[in-house]
Amino acid sequence: MAQPKFFLQPLAAAICVACYSGSASAAQQSVIQTLAPIVATAYQGNDANGLIVHADPKQPIQPIPATDGADYLQSIVGFNAIQSGGTNSDVTFRGMFGSRIKILTDGAENLGACPARMDAPTSYISPESYDQISVVKGPQTVQYANTGSAATVIFERQKPEITMEKPYLGQASVLMGSFGRLDHNVEATVGDESKYIRLNANRSVSDSYKDGDGNKVPSDWERWNADIALGWTPDQNTWLELTGGKADGEAVYAGRSMDGSQFARESLGLRVEKKNISEVIQKIEAQVNYSFNDHIMDNFSLRTPEMKHDHATGKMYSNKSSMQVTRRSLNSRIAVTSAWDEFNLISGVDLQQNRRAGNMIAHSMNMPMTTDMKFNSYGAFGELSYTLSDQNKLVTGGRVDQVKIDALKLNDDRSETLPSAFIRLENQHPEHQAKSYIGLGYVERVPDYWELFSTAHGNTGTPVPTFNDLNTEKTLQLDMGYQHQHGAFNSWTSAYAGLINDYILMSYHNHPSSGMGGHEHGSSFSAGAKNVDATIAGAEAGIGYQFTDAIQADISAMYAWGKNTSDDKPLPQISPLEARVNLRYVQDKYTLGALWRVVNGQNRVSLNQGNIVGYDVKESNGFATLSLNGTYHVLKGVDVSMGIDNVLDKTYSEHLNKMGDAGIGLVATEQFNNTGRNYWARVSVKF
Repeated sequence: MAQPKFFLQPLAAAICVACYSGSASAAQQSVIQTLAPIVATAYQGNDANGLIVHADPKQPIQPIPATDGADYLQSIVGFNAIQSGGTNSDVTFRGMFGSRIKILTDGAENLGACPARMDAPTSYISPESYDQISVVKGPQTVQYANTGSAATVIFERQKPEITMEKPYLGQASVLMGSFGRLDHNVEATVGDESKYIRLNANRSVSDSYKDGDGNKVPSDWERWNADIALGWTPDQNTWLELTGGKADGEAVYAGRSMDGSQFARESLGLRVEKKNISEVIQKIEAQVNYSFNDHIMDNFSLRTPEMKHDHATGKMYSNKSSMQVTRRSLNSRIAVTSAWDEFNLISGVDLQQNRRAGNMIAHSMNMPMTTDMKFNSYGAFGELSYTLSDQNKLVTGGRVDQVKIDALKLNDDRSETLPSAFIRLENQHPEHQAKSYIGLGYVERVPDYWELFSTAHGNTGTPVPTFNDLNTEKTLQLDMGYQHQHGAFNSWTSAYAGLINDYILMSYHNHPSSGMGGHEHGSSFSAGAKNVDATIAGAEAGIGYQFTDAIQADISAMYAWGKNTSDDKPLPQISPLEARVNLRYVQDKYTLGALWRVVNGQNRVSLNQGNIVGYDVKESNGFATLSLNGTYHVLKGVDVSMGIDNVLDKTYSEHLNKMGDAGIGLVATEQFNNTGRNYWARVSVKF
């Protein structure tokens, strides 16, 4: 497996030992600390009356704490994932996939390079190294380049609060679990009021898991990340931060004909923030971020390649093949926050440039590394909020992006002007102890790299490049929500309905595939893209009740529906109705919890249609899993968490799971199964 350039285990142990002595003396003072329970449904905080959901990625979750960004997002109601193995899934939100979901890390976009999205953007994210995850539902923000039509997801690190009295802070954790799972995570910051240095480092490794029947599912992985930040605060209104990071990893995929033998990342960033410029200009923010992703996929380094017969020589040969792909991205942004009277305005400009390159090595061909795509985007935006009264606020915004895509291997290019806008009314109802919002948003989305270059044909159905044969996707969506709190009872709901013109739909056929060019889906099918019109609707909802000071319970559910109105078919790759029942017993020193996840079967399918990663293969059966967890507060800042996932050892497969790969011993006509019973324990130290 990939070997990290540092050793986290002794570092984590040293920090734990160093902090233990300080915590022990504090414990002798009988300091009582309220212990937060393990997160089973991440809906803890919100803004905009529930439209914007916040989650704490440092808080342990169930199922077993996340390996990457996609893992954690699945704890937030509305998210699912297309799974290829034990890690590096590709998220969906409300049945929407890919670039319809804007994924940002500290305000910048880091895109993967693989033509089949084996290295999805979330695969480069280690969630525990971030301070907060924010999800803006629907097309209800225009602050970031190429607006997300389904959601905008922001993983962010916040400015550390360092003082002369406490010139350090941080956290370290170690997790052990079934199937050889071992994680180390260290975050440490030292400095004073004017300067600091922060280190985030983590490593995660696991063997292949077994399903409920005891069958091995090839899914092992190893990954590491290291990020460093240098911060300077010359005065109370100024903040500068320089960041840099490296990462690598590898992963075996049960649902693909190749594995990921390298997930290398390098990144640099600079952020500047100036506050209180004048009575009107409250803040100016500027940042520039560079990232380089270097991904290798092959069928021999982590598995045994199949043998094939060479008809020319009459001999058998090992059918080895590999592909290296890279993506270089540059993001920059300037935003100004202004306020006067009842108005608040955030306005700015941004740009994004990225370059994608790749090569191919196989028995019959050897293609050198060449750049095949250049992407340039320039945009301007403004979001205005107006306080109508103590109970009502109006928020609106608009932006325009100018996008140019150069298809170097086709000697062609296309340019698009993409408008997006929204308007939203936020209300408070103090007489009912409730809050609500209703908003209407519009987004035009240019086809992304995968839709343009990883498909065999476009609307015409002829075997020609899709580059100029796909229209921009246009989404008009209504979002609304409601929150209510009365004593021990609380409830919330978020609902949406949308019209999508020129929805980009993938159809899989048995026409000749381009093989290493991007159709490594674990089958002989290759994808063609076409525009259709679609209608979508759905909701997320939850209720909670605190029976006593110690006993709490909540139930959440999510449902997504979509229809291809052009062909009178269901939209594919939409997860079924799902409910989660979460029961907690909370004391000062310990918590106990149970999570019952119930998933309905999905009969709304469109066979052999989907997205660039997966497609509908059949109707799916429902299932239910039970998980248990507990946390014990050992000392001040020292917590021990334990859990059992899939307590009853059920054998089941998610609707969105990919087909198994026969080359590694799975049945290629069936979707691979999820993890069976899984034990884990986590020790965390805060200092």
